[in-house]
Amino acid sequence: MSIEQNKVVTFEYTLKDDAGNILDTTEGASPFSFLSGKGQILPKLEDEINKMIIGSKKQVKIAATDAYGEYNEQAVQQVDRSSFPADTELQPGMQFVANSPEGKQMPFIVSEVMDNNVKIDFNHPLAGKNLEFDVKLVDIREPTPEELAHGHSHGKGGHQH
Repeated sequence: MSIEQNKVVTFEYTLKDDAGNILDTTEGASPFSFLSGKGQILPKLEDEINKMIIGSKKQVKIAATDAYGEYNEQAVQQVDRSSFPADTELQPGMQFVANSPEGKQMPFIVSEVMDNNVKIDFNHPLAGKNLEFDVKLVDIREPTPEELAHGHSHGKGGHQH
């Protein structure tokens, strides 16, 4: 049975890499909800969740190419330190957003800080990684009119934006 578009789908998950390292989890936190058919989660993950019934569990493996893509060395650049605000103490792992000439937001991570140069990486942090999700489908419900208007699900107590 496939989940119809525009349903609020709630699931619990633990995300691991090939080595079994936990990368993210809802354990000890609220389950994750999304509006189906809106591209809010990885397409392969949504396809597999669509085949589940409430209360069921499933292990979903997604190859890097179907997740966040292969790691692209050309997406790593070196920029002048002056490209950042002078009062910012740059550290590897810091995340920023640049704007493309077309105005598109492009997130990046500082990967190395040198004297006058900073190496930045536009790859998604999970690029090049095969992913494994342990998923439990918790709920499927009709969205509220507000959720449909906003294009995403809201947590308990309404929207938080």
